[in-house]
Amino acid sequence: MFAAQVLLLSMLGALLVSLSHAACAEVDSDTEAVAGRGFKLGCISCKMRSEVEGSATIEWYFKAKGESDFAHIYDYNEEGPTIIDERFEDRLDWNGSKKSTDIQDASIYLFNVTFNDSGTYRCFINRILTYPAYEYQTQITKIIHLTVVAKATRGTASIVSEVMMYVSIIGLQVWLLIEMIYCYRKISAAGEEALRESANAEYLAIASEGKDNCAGVQVAE
Repeated sequence: MFAAQVLLLSMLGALLVSLSHAACAEVDSDTEAVAGRGFKLGCISCKMRSEVEGSATIEWYFKAKGESDFAHIYDYNEEGPTIIDERFEDRLDWNGSKKSTDIQDASIYLFNVTFNDSGTYRCFINRILTYPAYEYQTQITKIIHLTVVAKATRGTASIVSEVMMYVSIIGLQVWLLIEMIYCYRKISAAGEEALRESANAEYLAIASEGKDNCAGVQVAE
């Protein structure tokens, strides 16, 4: 019985770790930066099926206010980050998924924001999903319209975004708890059924042995 409990706890622990790694919440990026400070350009795209293996490369583009074309400014792939546009040299840093090519968070961090950083940013997530028999390629696009101000203001969009982030986190925690309880009950029921079958088999074996002994006694007589 002790061994079964240890096995059950181990399975639940593995399940919790797996679900924790799979947890992902899509939150829109803030759109207002303060000149002279740092700013996170958020870009999150969660996989619909976390158990499917995947890999992704990231591209960032920027179109300043008054310009008509987007400029390629940043790349991130298995070899690491590359700043392409000299306007952002030494000012961009990777702020997304760590130690994994299965990127769901492709955010970057912009240091020392200037008013010239106002404009539209595009984040492209080039994702490959690997299934047993084939690979599926897809591209996800996120757009951020960034405004740079001299002094921070607490906008409604920022407040709503933060509230939604906390709601998503709480929702994921509740989902994890429900999954753990469900799996615990399912594994516990399977363990009890196995114990009942084992007890029945033992009872039948004892009964059969007793019957054989009785038959032996009768023959001896």
